[in-house]
Amino acid sequence: QVQLVESGGGLVQPGGSLSLSCAASRSFGSIYSIGWYRQTPGKQRELVAEFTSGSATNYADSAKGRFTISKDNAKNTLYLQMNSLKPEDTAVYLCRAQIVYGSGFQYYWGQGTQVTVSS
Repeated sequence: QVQLVESGGGLVQPGGSLSLSCAASRSFGSIYSIGWYRQTPGKQRELVAEFTSGSATNYADSAKGRFTISKDNAKNTLYLQMNSLKPEDTAVYLCRAQIVYGSGFQYYWGQGTQVTVSS
């Protein structure tokens, strides 16, 4: 299993930037995929950006050109740089890791960090 701890959320004005971090309790080498999701009340969690197997990245259309996902393997930390933020980006941002076991795989979630974009 793995514990994920997000940080970096907060209140920012429209057009501003925030950088989120997700610290994992195990090496990224043992994690099949890891990424950022977000959730707003009454809606399903949606993908923001992720690293799939290896270092390939996948972005939601809403994040392309504004958000950048990165990771530091030495620190077992995932990042999300968010620029040109919009009010509709307001959500709880969660880190998700997928670990593959011999019998299948399992997803693990952090508790999330709140991002509020408002003037």
